[in-house]
Formats: sequence, C-alpha cells, structure tokens
Amino acid sequence: QVQLVESGGGLVQAGGSLRLSCAASVGTFSQFGMGWFRQAPGKERELVVAIARSGGSTIESDSMKGRVTISKDNAKNTMDLQMNNLNPEDTAIYYCAASLSAFATAPERYMFWGQGTQVTVSS
Repeated sequence: QVQLVESGGGLVQAGGSLRLSCAASVGTFSQFGMGWFRQAPGKERELVVAIARSGGSTIESDSMKGRVTISKDNAKNTMDLQMNNLNPEDTAIYYCAASLSAFATAPERYMFWGQGTQVTVSS
C-alpha cells in the first residue's frame, strides 16, 4: 500500500511552465508503476504521462506529447512532472497515482491515488 501527496499546483499564464511533485507518506515507489492523470470539470479522468516501475520507460498522452517530462526517484519515493508551454485546455485537477502493474496507462489499473492538485492556466 502507498499513500500519495501531490504538491506544486497553482495558477500560470498560457505559455508558462509548472512543476508538480508527488511524494509517498507511506510505502515505497519501487513497487509501483506510476502516472499522472488529470480531470477537468465535466470530463473523464485521463492520462497525462505514465512511468514504469523501474523508471526506465515512459508514455505521454497525445495532448501532452513534447510538453511534459516525468521523473521518478525510487530511493527518495518522489515523482515529478514538469509541464511546459501550458494552455488553458490544460486546466484541471492533476492526480498522482500508483499501480501494482509494472507499467499501466488506463486509470482503472491504478489502485492508489493522491488527493489531487489544481492547475489553472489563464489565457
């Protein structure tokens, strides 16, 4: 089991950057494939980017491709998401999640979720 805590959300202007962090208050990241998801009002939760248990492989959503970088430090039990060139369509609650699968992209494959952090991009 793992308990996840996100930080780093906030308000940013279009074209700006933001860095989100996820830390484990309980548990160790080395046991989990992990990912960042987001959910905008009235929309389903969607993948932003996923990273393998080992940290060796990543996959981005088409909408975020080329604009995000994910990093996972199993020794420190932290995971970061760097987002660049943000636009208003990126406004959502962003969630850190952990999966018992080595590498997963579907939300239903993730068992553990943080409380979410709001990202708002102004035009």
